[in-house]
Amino acid sequence: METISRVNDAVNSFAWGTFGLSLLLGTGLICTIITGAFQITHLKHWWTKTFMATAGEARVINDAGALSQFRAFCMALSSTIGTGNIAGVSTAICVGGPGAVFWMWMAAFFGMMTKYSENVLGIYYRRRNSEGAWSGGPMYYLEDGLGSLPKCKRIGKILAVAFSIFTILASFGIGNLSQINKITLNINATFLSGIDRGEFLGVSRIDWFIGFTLMFMGALIIAGGFRRLAYVSETLIPLMTITYIAGCLVVMLFHIDRIPEVFSSIFHFAFGPDAIKGGAAGTAVQIAMNTIKSGCKRGVFSNEAGLGSSVMAHVNSCAREPVKQGMWGIAEVFLDTIVICTMTALVVLSSGAIDLTTGLTVEGTDDATLVARAFGQVLGYPGEIFVVIIIALFAFTTVMGWSYYGAKVVEYLIGVTWAKVYRVVFIILIEFGAVMESSLVWDISDTFNGLMMIPNLIGVLALTPLIIQITQNYSDRRVRGKDIKPLLSYNRDIQADAERAVNKGAY
Repeated sequence: METISRVNDAVNSFAWGTFGLSLLLGTGLICTIITGAFQITHLKHWWTKTFMATAGEARVINDAGALSQFRAFCMALSSTIGTGNIAGVSTAICVGGPGAVFWMWMAAFFGMMTKYSENVLGIYYRRRNSEGAWSGGPMYYLEDGLGSLPKCKRIGKILAVAFSIFTILASFGIGNLSQINKITLNINATFLSGIDRGEFLGVSRIDWFIGFTLMFMGALIIAGGFRRLAYVSETLIPLMTITYIAGCLVVMLFHIDRIPEVFSSIFHFAFGPDAIKGGAAGTAVQIAMNTIKSGCKRGVFSNEAGLGSSVMAHVNSCAREPVKQGMWGIAEVFLDTIVICTMTALVVLSSGAIDLTTGLTVEGTDDATLVARAFGQVLGYPGEIFVVIIIALFAFTTVMGWSYYGAKVVEYLIGVTWAKVYRVVFIILIEFGAVMESSLVWDISDTFNGLMMIPNLIGVLALTPLIIQITQNYSDRRVRGKDIKPLLSYNRDIQADAERAVNKGAY
């Protein structure tokens, strides 16, 4: 186990170190530049086409093998909105100080265009599988997009397979075992403390029961395929999101006088706390790097921009326009990080657990229970229960989302039939997540997340000329009103079908 831990630390340092973060932020910066800062210059346009879209535009299904744009958006959010929005934010602040929030925002700002670009490529390179449903994602635009470039056919295929393998391993770890273990630990700590649990095979009987219950619930959803998962997501995600934001606003109202100081501390400590100015220059640089790394890493952990995972949900959209679903990707990162993660950060920083003058945690602060305690200060024990329930729901929907991602990459590698076998294995592993020790699994899962990012971002960077072309084509037609041929798919048959739909007014 020590050897595995050392190897994992080395790989993690590469994936999430200077190289990985430079690749991540650099890709986001390049995507922002090549699209003319689309998230700013077309702010009104993408806002009205996503959050302000009419029910007829966002919820109508005009494709028998697809989901409505809003339902595909919720399905993507099912894995994106998770424990990273709560526990991940508090961890980033405890490790990197208030300044980590600033870098979380920066990662999200550039991540909007990374996610946009991923979705544009995902829709452009998607195709129907043997069951008539859409299949798409980084593995397809790596093989068919990057692989179509001169002398890149083999490297495109290799990167597509590597991405798929890393995704399968991440789905078992960060998408299953870790999330279920988090739910189990929180339930035990909040509701079952001091209760005699008994043991079976050296593990608490209650943990076995929790695992079985979650496994049964997961099986009901996962066995129903992507449509049942999408329906559950569309039902739960808006309710969870609105409820959590409302809860955060209530807590913040009790600390409203601290909010200006909180924002001041975020910007003040963005490049390292003042407390280390008197120390060695090397120490100052190290703390500043920890601040940047914590914010960026937890931002990506939360919104998944750069991982390429949620593209596999977005490609189920009935939208024919790649840019249309790209804008839903911008909205996804905005809601996940700029809104929800910021709410968590404000609750944590205004709770008194972080010294806003030094940027350091107050003695006795536990990042694992920091948000629950912040709610408990204002709302008492019901506030702590509220956070535990929200975390459980966030974690459970994350498990459901990743079950789909893992199945899609298995489908890509060895076919639809084996994807069904994968789902059975995934469901069984839910039970193991409830009874296992979690620390090393979290670390290894974090590493595979980072490894997913590398081949995906290489593909996005290689295909930036195509992203420019598709974005320009859309802007000319939809914004400037030019009468030109739409650029909708790499496949001539899909292009022709989508073009007919667009000419009839379908979007």
